[in-house]
Amino acid sequence: MSEPITVVGQLARDLVLVLDGDLPPTGSSGRVRERREQLGGKGANQAVALAQLGARPLLVAVAGDDAAGDALLAQARTDGIDVSAVVRRAGVPTGLIVELLRERNRWRYLEHLPDEVQLSAADIAAADRAFAGAAAVLVQLQQPEAAALAAARRARDAGALVVLDGAPPPAIRAEILALADVVRADAQETRLLTGKPGDDPAAALALLERGPRVVALAFDEGNRFAWRGPGPDTETLTLPLGDTAVVDTTGGGDAFIAALTVALLRGDPVPEAARLAVAASGATVGHVSGRPDLRGLA
Repeated sequence: MSEPITVVGQLARDLVLVLDGDLPPTGSSGRVRERREQLGGKGANQAVALAQLGARPLLVAVAGDDAAGDALLAQARTDGIDVSAVVRRAGVPTGLIVELLRERNRWRYLEHLPDEVQLSAADIAAADRAFAGAAAVLVQLQQPEAAALAAARRARDAGALVVLDGAPPPAIRAEILALADVVRADAQETRLLTGKPGDDPAAALALLERGPRVVALAFDEGNRFAWRGPGPDTETLTLPLGDTAVVDTTGGGDAFIAALTVALLRGDPVPEAARLAVAASGATVGHVSGRPDLRGLA
């Protein structure tokens, strides 16, 4: 794939602590069985997955001007990610996400992601290279609404495949869904968008009517896909979760959306793209931390 895929989202330092047993009571200490420090945040996770699937990811995100930012950007370059559009915010510490993971996928996040490490509309306006010639633009809707909407508009103007990850807030929902080609939402986000669970056929159909041509909605037992066919009909597919024992769901959705995008761009039929997306997610949730390992999957 010669054209880059732009990812608009979060970059952060991930600190994953695997605990033995429950959290310690107040005023006491507990044992950490395993510790990982790595490049993370939803934007970086998606960009890593894209690179492992053979794409050329370009990341639009914010890092501080600290040593942590230096280290994360160095790791991103090693991973094959173009970080030329990452903003270095002066006087700001790079974002931090701490995951406390217990057995059986029982996790808690502690996040230090202040406004200064979120993207602004001005950051999007300055990122000309990130949109010119992009094959697709992945927009994470956890970013401020002004930045997300600006990114979707620029992607549409550039003729890129516009992929939305999450539930847009009400103020921009109608416009940004109309700009989208692909929408991915987890179970909670699906309820926010439609008031229905992801396995309800009406949920996906309702979203298709608002603009996208492919919708992927998660629910507890799997994923439901709906897309516009070559004629007036809408087609649907429900895929169960894979057989992989879930260790940590962190990053599963990021791997899913990266794989779905790569497959659609190379012209795979939606059912094949859907199966690759589910396989990528399954390959990620079977190990600790959100960092994917998708080499050889595509």
